[in-house]
Amino acid sequence: MPRKFLKKWTPDPAKLKAHRHLRFLGDALHASFLWQFNRGNVAKAFAIGFFCMWIPVPFQTVLAAACAVFFRANLPVSVALVFITNPLTMPPMFYFCYKLGALLLGIPAQKFKFELSMDWLANGMLQIWKPFVLGISLVAVVSSIVAYYGTLLLWRLHIIQKLRNSRAVKARRRQ
Repeated sequence: MPRKFLKKWTPDPAKLKAHRHLRFLGDALHASFLWQFNRGNVAKAFAIGFFCMWIPVPFQTVLAAACAVFFRANLPVSVALVFITNPLTMPPMFYFCYKLGALLLGIPAQKFKFELSMDWLANGMLQIWKPFVLGISLVAVVSSIVAYYGTLLLWRLHIIQKLRNSRAVKARRRQ
């Protein structure tokens, strides 16, 4: 995968180091492995980002940052990928997880109306939590594994293509 592309779309290291919710990581944010764009670090970052984006809690970025430090992955990529889930994408993604969980449990999917209120979270979520948690867990693990190995594969294919192009240019120069 092109490093320039990744660096262009990832958060600025200075901004992440100064972020108030990431202060609990302290000096760990200054570790060089968190800011390297190599195949292993980026693949781990994709796995972390894709896993954390499915966790239905506030401050997913903090969780992704802590995982990046713990697993020695690229921090900006981990944090940036969490933003795939946002107020527009969350409802269809989480509804899909609920439907998947209901299908796997063999129970009919109930019709419900989501409301962002404490009452709904206390009462409405009690009716759907089992299929929702199963679906989200499964999708988080599978998407994380696919993201990890997919990143490794795409990175390798990019390098192979780069080598082929380089050899072709050298062969043309010889002629």
